[in-house]
Formats: sequence, structure tokens, C-alpha cells
Amino acid sequence: MDAKDEWLDLDEAAQMMHMTRAALAQLRYRGGGPIFYRISAKTILYKRSGILEWMESRACTRTDDVITGR
Repeated sequence: MDAKDEWLDLDEAAQMMHMTRAALAQLRYRGGGPIFYRISAKTILYKRSGILEWMESRACTRTDDVITGR
């Protein structure tokens, strides 16, 4: 597996995104965050490349830029 596609748990994903676990949970609930994988009832993983892609999609050039969904 390419290092870019490394699997990240909730703590690693939250740290990479400079968010709390609670903020990440809200993104999952609302459906506006990066794609995640529910491995079991209590295990959620993210791909590093998916997080980077999502973060890049949120890039702005002005403070009044409108951020759309995924």
C-alpha cells in the first residue's frame, strides 16, 4: 500500500485534519467530511489520500468563498 493511502484511525485522522474527534464525528453525521470506512460497529478508518483530497477540495482564495459539500 502506498504511504499516501495509509489507513488512519479516528485519532490519527483528527490530528491530520487539526480537528477534535467530536468535530470529525459531526462531519460523518452531516455527511460533509472525507469518505470513511466503517469496519465494524466501533471501528472507523479513513484513507490518508481521501483526507488530503477532501482538504484540497476545501481550498479557498477569498474569505467569502462558499464551501460546497464533498
